[in-house]
Amino acid sequence: MFFQEVPEIYEGTIEIKSVARDPGSRAKICVHSQDSSIDPVGACVGMRGSRVQTIVNELHGEKIDIIKWTEDLPTLISESLSPAEIQRVLIDQENKRIDIILTEENLSKAIGRRGQNVRLASKLTNYEIDILTDKEDSERRQAEFKERTETLIKNLEVDETLGQLLVSEGFVSIEEIAQSNPEDISKIEAIDEDTAKELINRSKETLIKEKEAVALKLKDLGVDDKLINLKGMSQGMLVILGQKNIKRLSDFADLSSDELIGGFDEVKGKKIRIDGYLEEFSLSRKEADDLIMAAREIVYK
Repeated sequence: MFFQEVPEIYEGTIEIKSVARDPGSRAKICVHSQDSSIDPVGACVGMRGSRVQTIVNELHGEKIDIIKWTEDLPTLISESLSPAEIQRVLIDQENKRIDIILTEENLSKAIGRRGQNVRLASKLTNYEIDILTDKEDSERRQAEFKERTETLIKNLEVDETLGQLLVSEGFVSIEEIAQSNPEDISKIEAIDEDTAKELINRSKETLIKEKEAVALKLKDLGVDDKLINLKGMSQGMLVILGQKNIKRLSDFADLSSDELIGGFDEVKGKKIRIDGYLEEFSLSRKEADDLIMAAREIVYK
């Protein structure tokens, strides 16, 4: 319909980048023009809304949001969630996920009736969108800080002050400390080089103990050596798979990437979230596909 009503689209001077619809209710369309002298949104709307109104009438009143495409993803996401006002956009490009931070007053605007606004914005941008209020985001960050601090306190036998100091300076895990140089850690005020070396040694000892404990657990679970030796598979992943009764390389080879990292399915017109076995490890789809294909090459060679 836009090709018929907007000559610039038909002629190719305006490009439709993406479209998302709830037929009969609402649609979002993203448009772009290489010609800086052309306003793609204005051209699609027409004089006094004449062009878009013709399409709305043809669709029996379906609402249409026309959005100007941009390479700046935070701006595109913010425009896609209009009329909500966004405070911050946190992007995980590898996993195609975005966290939107906004005020409580804007929450219902961003989500829309029955989740329609955020659902269409997600389809339009091809990113999974999670919406958090500024309060929820603050609580989440505080919980993460507390959890990371407690992990360091427990495993490195340090006091709370030192644990908090390490986390606040970016040393958020045992692995990061173990892989650091004493010089990096001793740059932190109140930590000398001897203390830094001791922290690194304790981190390495902790990782060795954890590795031995996981190896014993994998043996108890009955996970096959061929799956254990699959390149790219971590011990944590193997434990989860073993607990899910995926113990042989052939079991793993028969999985799909959605079963590993999670995804969405349509059930009776509703978008249903599917949890992935290895979702907590934040694998990208490519990494999941590569693992599965490597298993299949061994199993079915």
